Formats: sequence, structure tokens, C-alpha cells
Amino acid sequence: MSDWSIREVPVPASLDAPEAWLLHGSIEADHESVRAAWGNLDHAQSPHEILTALRHQQYVRRVRLVAVTGDDTDPGDPARVLGTAILLLPLADNLHLGIFFVSVRPGSRGRGIGSALYDAVVEVATAAGRTTLQTSTDQRSDPDEGPGTLAPSTGTGRVRANDAGVRFAVAHGFALEQVARYSVLDVPVDPALLAEHRAAAQAVAGDEYRIVTWGNHCPDEWVDEFAVLNTRMSTDAPAGGLDVQEDAWDAERIRVYEQDFAERGMEFRVTAAEHVPTHTLAAYTSFGSPAWNREYVHQEDTLVLKEHRGRRLGMLVKTANLERLDVEQPEARRIGTWNAEENSFMLSINVTLGFRPAGGSGEWQTKLG
Repeated sequence: MSDWSIREVPVPASLDAPEAWLLHGSIEADHESVRAAWGNLDHAQSPHEILTALRHQQYVRRVRLVAVTGDDTDPGDPARVLGTAILLLPLADNLHLGIFFVSVRPGSRGRGIGSALYDAVVEVATAAGRTTLQTSTDQRSDPDEGPGTLAPSTGTGRVRANDAGVRFAVAHGFALEQVARYSVLDVPVDPALLAEHRAAAQAVAGDEYRIVTWGNHCPDEWVDEFAVLNTRMSTDAPAGGLDVQEDAWDAERIRVYEQDFAERGMEFRVTAAEHVPTHTLAAYTSFGSPAWNREYVHQEDTLVLKEHRGRRLGMLVKTANLERLDVEQPEARRIGTWNAEENSFMLSINVTLGFRPAGGSGEWQTKLG
């Protein structure tokens, strides 16, 4: 009989509330796993960010589960949390889908905690009517092709078959549907290099395209167009064998997410390319900068609409946003980005700008029932 049980984490009134110990324990377990996997907390979120996200569940239901030692009579100590699972359930589109992540403190692994958390995830997802589960596994370097590796259904990229996360996914019936590359760019980038690449891209794009920018609040002029771009991100970006359907955005949803980002203390920088003849947006890229880690910047979405490709708009918007970052957040030291291994065009742009491979992820899927 195990000395721990699975509980759902309540959303506390504040981070200082008595019931917040379960959330703090969940975050600690997640942070320990992130640091063990990556050697830093660049991929982690602060307690404030996480609590804010839990308060915004209009479009995504967020469920946190924990494995906890002791019982209700024991003091509420975050150290009692041995592992955690995060389950995301889309509420607008993709109602067949659940996306989850399991983290177990390194010192508590090998005791069946991850499997028990996964079983709880399946129970919640099934009760919510979901038929597909997706998850990710991390790797700090890409393996060479050959024995001891697995390839996704796309045929591009590899993961190590003996990695703990990979073995866990395979043991629970998941199929590898995509491999993503994680890349890091040290900043600031040489301004002359950025100017050169931007000018060359603008020369190909011509006068039909011009740069527009904004921060945490999209101008009313562009909010409907920005919603179109976000919707197309769900259909135009490579998804490998993952069962991902259109995720529709509108102006209201944009405003909800802007409020969420603002309350988290995130800074958002969007650079888009306007197609001047039609006064529509043809491409965009965005940075997200957490308040608690000013040296690290998340490269969020980058997309060029299919009908506007071949005009070097990806390079144009990326170089313009990098120039902004140098001025607006000079303390930034590195940018992290994820790209599907089959997305050769975007990977080529990143390599040209100086991004270096720094690991990646396997994207896994299974069907329930």
C-alpha cells in the first residue's frame, strides 16, 4: 500500500491562503522536474503566473493533480507533494482533446507516482468526454539516427528510446507523432546583421508589405485580423500526426488573453506584416517576457499565411521584432523557440539569425476508450 494519495489542487484565494500549500507543492515538483531536465527554470512559470492562469479558464479548463503523503490531519506542507500532473482541456474547439504533463520530484521517482497521476488524468479527461490525450517528453540534445532511437510518424527527428519519459509514454500506449527542435539565440544580436537581413527581406517583400507593431494591447484596427492569424496558427502550422483541429479566435478571445497576460505580469511584443493593398495581416511573430526572469524571452508564435509565403515575410517580422527587443528589453540575454523538425523553412530562418539547437521534445498521442 502506498503512503500517498492523489488529490485535485483547489484554486486558492491567494498565494498566502492556507489552502495554497497544495498549489505551492505542485509548482515545486514541477520546478524540480524542469531544472532536472533542462538545468535551469527557463521553461517554468512563477507561482503568480500559474495562479493567474487558474483564474482565467474561459477557453481552457486547467486541472492540477498532486500525489500527496499523509492525510487531512497532517500539516499542510508543500514538501508533502511528491509529484504533479497538469491537464488542459480546451473549451471552445478541440473538445475531443486533453493535453497533460506529469512531473515527479527526482527523489520520488520509481514508485509508481507518475502512473498513478496519469490514471487520474485519464479519469478526469474521460469524465469530460475527451477521446484523445497528448503529452510531451523533453531532451537536452538530439540523438543521431540509428539503434536506440524512435522516429515520429513524420519521419523527421528522433528521440532516445531509453529516456525515462519516452519509456513512460510507450508503456502507456502513446505513439510518437512529431519531434520539435528547441533552439536558443543569444542576444543582443549584432545590429548590423539584423539590419542586413531585414533590408534583404524587405527588398523581396516589396512595397506591398509593411511592418506594424504593438505590445500587450492589439490596436482595435488590427484585432480582428490578429484573431484570424491566431486561428490560422492552428491550421497552417505543421502538426505532424497530432489530431489537432481548427482553434477559432475572435476579438473577444484576444482581449481575454491580453488581460490574462497583463495580470501575469508578462510583456508581449507582436510584430506583423500588413499586406498594404488589402489592409490585412499576412504574417506575425511575438515575444513573451516573464516579469520574474528578465534575461529569458519566450519566442511565441510565428506564422506566415500560406497565401503570402515566398516573400520572406518570416525573416522580415522576426528581424523587426528582434530590433524592438534590443531597445525595449536590453537586459534580455537569450530567446528560446520551438519548431517542428519538419518545418524546414522556419528552422532555416532561425539558423540564419544565429539560433543554435539546444534540445527538443517528442510529441505523443493516444486514443482513449
